[in-house]
Amino acid sequence: MKPLSLVRVRRGVIASAVALAGVAASLVATPATAAPSVPEPPRPAFYEAPATLPAANGALIRSEKLTYKLDPADVATHFKNSHRILYRSTNRAGEAIAVSGVVIVPNGAWIGLGKRPIISYAAGTQGMADKCAPSRQFSEGIEYEAIGVAKLLARGYAVVMTDYEGLGTAGVHTYMDRVSQGRAVLDAVRAAQQLGISGITSANPVGLEGYSQGGGAAASAVELAGSYAPELKIKGAIVGAVPADLGAVANNLEGTLWSAFSFFALRGLAESYDLDMSPYLNAEGKQVFADVEQDCVFDLFSTAFKQSKDLSANGQPMAEIMKNEPLKSIVEAQRIGTIKPTVPVLVDHSRLDDTIPFSVGKQMAKSWCNKGANVRFVPNVAPLHVGGMLPHWAQDNLFWEARFNGLPQINNCWTI
Repeated sequence: MKPLSLVRVRRGVIASAVALAGVAASLVATPATAAPSVPEPPRPAFYEAPATLPAANGALIRSEKLTYKLDPADVATHFKNSHRILYRSTNRAGEAIAVSGVVIVPNGAWIGLGKRPIISYAAGTQGMADKCAPSRQFSEGIEYEAIGVAKLLARGYAVVMTDYEGLGTAGVHTYMDRVSQGRAVLDAVRAAQQLGISGITSANPVGLEGYSQGGGAAASAVELAGSYAPELKIKGAIVGAVPADLGAVANNLEGTLWSAFSFFALRGLAESYDLDMSPYLNAEGKQVFADVEQDCVFDLFSTAFKQSKDLSANGQPMAEIMKNEPLKSIVEAQRIGTIKPTVPVLVDHSRLDDTIPFSVGKQMAKSWCNKGANVRFVPNVAPLHVGGMLPHWAQDNLFWEARFNGLPQINNCWTI
């Protein structure tokens, strides 16, 4: 993901937008009307939800074979079983929604103890437009998370990846909505277990993984799992560069290269909370607010280094505006680290992260430790936020081998 701040209202208010996720109570008490979404381009029929959704969370609505554009001979079929899925989940407001995703299972026999593990891999920032959805970008051969996924598949793990709410399906992607993202990650596993793929059932052990936006989604999922999906046999979670404190992220990203992601968050959370952001924005800000809905991560450079004060109605940066209600409560409600995970969690973060401050990930890990969770915090010195993905990927297989073989994690909370 790369929740990048509030650096610009076009995409420059991630923390502010992210901020929007937390004030559920106040927004319910005084509902507002969110800015209308712009017309969406036509999407493949597969992604259109039926008039009536299934009753159970994670219920599979439909599936189809996923083919790869760079593999016209369909050679991949001999090595992996790939499907798009559409399934039911529940958003932050408690409403039933259809969410899309992808499931990939190696065709080779599982070599390991017990049943083949399933990794619910939460994607990092993709963008806001439906065309950015991982289940579509995998097919196009341009999904950057395929690097990490390939390692897991090579070991024999099954992988499921959600597109999150509104990314691929109708509506605005509720980017950085903590609850919606965490639920989508968990429900994707439930849907994968219903596909009918040999060896994949509700008995399979499960792991949760993600980096950046995905780190936040997987961290939220491991916090919510005990109450939302207690039947899943989750053995652990590995989360990297988690945007656990969106206010701190916002301050860090003001006017930087990654300012675009701030507005992704602002737009997404405004949608999630039905909040009208127009009073906070000037004319340029309102235009950016509309334009961002059709942007993917590859479009972020068009507004790099944008100052959010140039997009706000009162000339203040969004970091200042977020100190007032309702944004203040919304930001605080997105904080991760307030619920104790019941399974081992490995937290990694680069000390040189230029997007999500190292102190944010460390504080989240410390908060979990203070609640008695089994946490191992692994700092590194990889260059910048993007560079931090490499050590994250490098250690995940070792972590999973230990978890799926029933080995204990050595807690290092005393070092944090």
